[in-house]
Amino acid sequence: MKLSFKPAIAALVLASPSLAFATEYDIDSAHSGANFSVKHMMVSNVRGAFSKVTGTANIDEKDITKSTVQAVIDATTINTNEPKRDEHLKSPDFFDTAKYPTITFKSTKVEKAGDNLKVMGDLTMHGVTKPVTLDVEGFTTEAKDPWGNTKRGGTATTKINRKDFGLGWNKVLDTGGVAVGEEVAITLDLELNKKQAPAAAPAAKPATKK
Repeated sequence: MKLSFKPAIAALVLASPSLAFATEYDIDSAHSGANFSVKHMMVSNVRGAFSKVTGTANIDEKDITKSTVQAVIDATTINTNEPKRDEHLKSPDFFDTAKYPTITFKSTKVEKAGDNLKVMGDLTMHGVTKPVTLDVEGFTTEAKDPWGNTKRGGTATTKINRKDFGLGWNKVLDTGGVAVGEEVAITLDLELNKKQAPAAAPAAKPATKK
């Protein structure tokens, strides 16, 4: 017996009108990144980045609040321009990347905020999941690159307390205060590639008569 899933897919689209207007994009890892800033010794900010971000965004042009986004950050790509510090950050004192190699975000709600957006979702880091809100500028209108790809982009920012995610290592300074601040400012710069529609299957050739 041959089963066909086409009627079921059509019914799903009809039952969820927002899907008909949503356009799917892939995060362009080569042109995207996750940056962070944290206070060092109470006197300055240390900045770093994760160089590999992947994921998808479904943008509903008819109703932007029905859009969704999922992102995965490769925690092993952390870079603060100091190899010894990077190794410490990968260790069990902080991200423990051997056990928790990725950081993920999955949106749960999108709201308009003037010309921008607020994207609420679940952030999972170091094995802990907490709700966070991203302030998003964009997404920009579509543009074509020289190779015919359709692009758009956006920038998302938020702040978290690293101790909420179990990243609690610190040292008390002789002069007072601590070596590493608890609040971390995060910026996601995302470039998106519009997914291409699958190519139509070639028409079957009529059987030749023998």
